[in-house]
Amino acid sequence: METLLRSLFLLLFSVPALALSLDDVSRQDAAGGLKEALTQGAGAAVAQLGRADGFLGNPKVKIPLPEGLRQAEGLMRGLGMGKQADELVVAMNRAAEGAVGEAKPILVDAVKKMTIQDAKQILTGGDDAGTQYFRSATSAQLTEKFLPIVKKATAKVGLAEKYNQIAAKGAQFGLIKEKDANIDRYVTQKALDGLYQMIAEEERAIRHDPLGAAGSLAKKVFGAIK
Repeated sequence: METLLRSLFLLLFSVPALALSLDDVSRQDAAGGLKEALTQGAGAAVAQLGRADGFLGNPKVKIPLPEGLRQAEGLMRGLGMGKQADELVVAMNRAAEGAVGEAKPILVDAVKKMTIQDAKQILTGGDDAGTQYFRSATSAQLTEKFLPIVKKATAKVGLAEKYNQIAAKGAQFGLIKEKDANIDRYVTQKALDGLYQMIAEEERAIRHDPLGAAGSLAKKVFGAIK
């Protein structure tokens, strides 16, 4: 089992298995290297998103109004209320940026609690297996953490209450998904989606180039390639 785990660690991170003597790496080091890499990837994602324009300036994760309200947004702009619509979009993204900045301790704790079995599943999974672990292990806790931060931020915007009123009516007619009918829950979910998306990108980068992206313990796993 130990030999299998070490071999999978090398194979799934695209490093030639024959370049490393398996005696040089313990199962504990392999799991430790994985934890180190995931911690780094999560930290990088939080740093990218939890700053000014982390969401607003990144088209991959920028939070728009829900699809069902796009028509209402167009109507607002037609009535000369484009500024208010823009303010709402900015407020939603600023709320997400502020919330995500609080995510790192929860993500790091999830890594610390990872078991050898968790590590094996990540190593034998796909390119985003580590991200999926984070999602299952942290989404409930992060939702609880993000929601009050988002509420505080959106409460400063006058249109937030109007959003909830319009969205609630839209949900009744099936124009808006029920989960998107409250601005705070919508932004919280979008913040989580953006965070896991960026963690997945970091994970893929580390899998593609572990020596360039990961830390010292992960490098130890691949040290014999020289």
